[in-house]
Formats: sequence, C-alpha cells, structure tokens
Amino acid sequence: MKSIRFISAMTALVLVLAVSGAAFAAWPEKPVNVIVPWSPGGASDLTARTLAAEMEKLLGTRLSVTNTPGGAGAIGTQAMFDAARDGYTWSANADGSIVTYQALDMLKQSHKDYASFMAVFTPNVICVPANSPFNDLKDLMEAMKARPVTVSSAGTGSGGHQAAEFFRMGTGLEYRHVPYQGGAPAVTATVKGEVEAIMQLSMEVTEMLRAKQLKALAVMDGEPLDVEGYGAIPPITKWLPDFPSVGNRFGFFLPKDIPADAKEAITAAFKTAAASDAIKKFAADRGSKVVTLYGEEAEKEMEVKASRVCWLLFESGVIKNSPDQYGIPKP
Repeated sequence: MKSIRFISAMTALVLVLAVSGAAFAAWPEKPVNVIVPWSPGGASDLTARTLAAEMEKLLGTRLSVTNTPGGAGAIGTQAMFDAARDGYTWSANADGSIVTYQALDMLKQSHKDYASFMAVFTPNVICVPANSPFNDLKDLMEAMKARPVTVSSAGTGSGGHQAAEFFRMGTGLEYRHVPYQGGAPAVTATVKGEVEAIMQLSMEVTEMLRAKQLKALAVMDGEPLDVEGYGAIPPITKWLPDFPSVGNRFGFFLPKDIPADAKEAITAAFKTAAASDAIKKFAADRGSKVVTLYGEEAEKEMEVKASRVCWLLFESGVIKNSPDQYGIPKP
C-alpha cells in the first residue's frame, strides 16, 4: 500500500512539474519559419539570410528561410498572417512594400499591424546594361524625352517601381514599366538586355556592377555611393538638385499581436545581431547602411514611409483609392 501511495505521489509530482515547465518554458521552443515573399537573391532574401544566421545563434533555435514569391510579396506575407500568431512565423521584406499592400488592395492588414525589425537601408541606383548607349543620366533622360524607355522592377509597388515613379514625378518623363517576380529576376533581365534600364536597390545590383554586367548612371541620393570593386556612383542631385533620397529599409516584419515573451526575445536578439560585424560587413559589401530600427521608432518611420509612398503611387495612378481612406495622411 505504501509503495502504491509513493508511486502515486511521484506521478503527481511529475505531472505538476511537467505542467509548470510547460507554463513557464522560455521562448523559443522550436524552429522559426522566415518567409521571404520574393525570389532568391533579392534584397529581402539576402538580408533575411544574413540576419537570420546571426539571430539564430542568439535565440538558440534554427531560423529556416523559405522563398514564397508572387503578388509583389503579398502572397508570402498573407501566409505569415494565416499562420498561428505564436512568434514562430516571420516575413522578410522592405518597408516600402509593407506600407503599400493594403492601399493596393493586396492585403487586408495595414502597416500598423506589424512588429517591424529593420536592419539595413539601401538606396536605389539607376542602372543600364553594360553595353547600353546611355553613359550618364543625361543620356537616359534625353532618350526618355523621345520615347518611353523600358524599366524593370521587382513587381508592382516594389522598391524599384516606387523609385521609377519618383523619377517620373520628379522629371515629368514617362517610361514603360516591366515588372518581374523579385529583384534578382529584374536585374537579370536588365543584364540580358530584355529591358533598357532598372532603378533597383543598391544591394541587388552591386554584384553585377562589379562583374561589369551593369553600368550605374546615378544613385538616388544626395551623396555619391562608393562600391568597392566598381567605383563611385554619382548622386542624382548632380543632374536634379532637388531630387529626394529614395531607398528602402530591410529586415523582419512580424504580426504585431504575437506573445509578449516572444517579442521580447526577438527584440533582444535583433538588437545584438544588427550590431554584429556580419551585418556591418554585409551592408558595406552591398552598398548599404546599418539602421537598427524596432519598436516605437520603427512604427514612426513606417508612418512616414506610408504617407510618402502611398500618396506618390496614388497620384501616379498605381493606387486607385485615396490613401486617406486607410488612415494615411498626405505628406
């Protein structure tokens, strides 16, 4: 009888400890799925893989990166929102894409529904095939005055498309948009001469510039961009003095309503990873800058980005409904 009571007591103790352990287990308890809603090799993909490699050391679990391209990034992003809100499914993207999905009627969620962790800023660079007759920005603009030059991008509403619209609005010059399923295919198409120009992110064109497969005409910024192994790219302000800086921030975008313990652990790991030598080297190699934005600061920057980008796309006819319908004020 005593032995039965002892066994029963031990069984009860084991059950109590098991329940307590489950209740107070530290996050994470399993691998994280990182969805890149673009093709491999683009800025979102490159940033995600570099950042994930650093963060998984700190979190003590694997961050598995998978590519789910389509719908200018909306398909993979929707897959994240459809998954359990437990902190184990993330998306990797650009702030400029995230802020457009609702206004473009691609997703129901707005940019306010994300917890954003942005690690790298990369400016857009105007490039042409290496054998192009355009040798500087003036040549390209002269051609655009005569006819609509073909310009590729990663998709409708993507960073490259936004840059082309900023260029059109700033110069009054028309172009013919040729969208692809991601930055890497868009760059490849330009290299092959399928299109005449691209205004893609520096991160996505640096390798082809070094390989002399592309020729850079201007960086869409007020300062020259030095690319090791290629040289200095002149700023667009050399020809258009009042042109604004155009670029995107890249990192991880999660549902805002994940558990507090998951968000706390992710934030701590992100802060350390974003300050790592690996991220600094990655940014330098790709003609980019480390930014490290999260929490309330990231939310404020997303509001500014949404206002600037969505109203630009509305005024250019890409977005059909006024952004103020989505609570996005005009800049």
